[in-house]
Amino acid sequence: MDMASGKAPRMTTAELESLGEALDQLRQEIKDDLGQRDADYIRAIVRKQQMAEIAGRALLQFSFNPVSWVLGVGLLSVAKILENMEIGHNIMHGQYDWMNDPKFYSQTYEWDTICDGDSWRRTHNFEHHTYTNILGMDRDYGYGLLRLTDNIPWRPGHLFQFINYVLLSVLFDWGVGLHELEVEKIRSGKIRLRDKWPFLKSFLKKARNQVAKDYVIFPLLAGPLVINVMLGNLLANLIRNLWASTIIFCGHFTEGAQTFRKQDCENETRGMWYYRQLLGSSNFTGSKWLHIMSGHLSFQIEHHLFPDIPAHRYREMSPRVRQICEAHGIPYNTGSFGRQLMTVWARIIRYSLPETGSAGIPQTR
Repeated sequence: MDMASGKAPRMTTAELESLGEALDQLRQEIKDDLGQRDADYIRAIVRKQQMAEIAGRALLQFSFNPVSWVLGVGLLSVAKILENMEIGHNIMHGQYDWMNDPKFYSQTYEWDTICDGDSWRRTHNFEHHTYTNILGMDRDYGYGLLRLTDNIPWRPGHLFQFINYVLLSVLFDWGVGLHELEVEKIRSGKIRLRDKWPFLKSFLKKARNQVAKDYVIFPLLAGPLVINVMLGNLLANLIRNLWASTIIFCGHFTEGAQTFRKQDCENETRGMWYYRQLLGSSNFTGSKWLHIMSGHLSFQIEHHLFPDIPAHRYREMSPRVRQICEAHGIPYNTGSFGRQLMTVWARIIRYSLPETGSAGIPQTR
């Protein structure tokens, strides 16, 4: 397998088969062990999320002083992060389908964000997790806005990509919600806007409901405190967006995360697919609650390897995955949260500049 960026050991067919067998065995061990404690875990998280949302909204509705307003914003932010990261994202991956509980069924769950659940299942669960970091196939790589490898031609607009990154983070739920629109293909003429009308109808319906809930219904219910509630909901959504963006970027776009060419997925075996997930993902270390608030995407490597395994199990799987990587000579990309974030920012800034050839002459292609 040749990579578009980065360095990794060349592996023989036998080594890739060995890798696949080892990771398949680990996956099966955990699946065989799923049971009551996993069901109890997700139900407990849902209860905590609901309590945080009720308390947060109540404090905002009756925010007669700055202290209650700040507490309300904080609790509502926590509730929105938990619902998106640890609950919605993981349920929609099918991590709890085995429970046969309609409330936790992947194909019907609808989360509390602008992005329509069906759209997410198409663009993220299928497209991203199948073609992880394959340039031209995984549209999550840079979201059509960011140049993060020399294999993407430089354009003058990339000079401003750190600003684009900040704007994307601020409006992350809207960016994710509109991802399926494929603006870059419309701009290039590959598809027409009318071709996306079915998607746009679903998106507009979901966006209307979300905007109405946070910026019309709840604020109006507060009577004279309408502005307090509206601003509180706006800030909670902003905090959730910035947090989600930061977590996702730290799992995909660190300095060590590698990219691949389209031909790398042709006739791909299970072992080759695992190999690509290992090289294209990044972890970060932290406390128990940092892991929970990240939806356990602090273990992005394990998530890409085992997207349908309950995410709270990644913590116990991580040492085994690392041992398997060491046994096969594969790097395991991890570090502190702060360090990984610094490498993301450095990568965004570095690739905002033209590629430089051996003579130091910018290459724009």
